[in-house]
Amino acid sequence: MANTPQAKKRIIRNANRAQINGARMSRIRSFLKKVETAIEGGDKTAATDALKAAQPELARGVARGVLHKNTASRKMSRLSKRVGAL
Repeated sequence: MANTPQAKKRIIRNANRAQINGARMSRIRSFLKKVETAIEGGDKTAATDALKAAQPELARGVARGVLHKNTASRKMSRLSKRVGAL
C-alpha cells in the first residue's frame, strides 16, 4: 500500500491514465475492425476508405504513447497489402 502522498497520487493518476489509454486502444481497434470487415466483405472502396480513416488513428495512438511506432507501422503495412490485393 502507498505510504507517501506522492505514491497515493501516483496510484490515482495511473488508474486514470489506464482508463484513458484503454478507451484510446478500443477506438483504434474499432477502426481496424472496420477495415477487416470491409476486406472480408470484398468491398475495395469501403476497405480503402476505412483504411484512410484508420491511418490517422494509428498515428495518434503512437503520438499519445499507446502504441509502439513499429507496431502501428506493421499493422498499417499488413492492412495496406491486404486492401491492395482485393
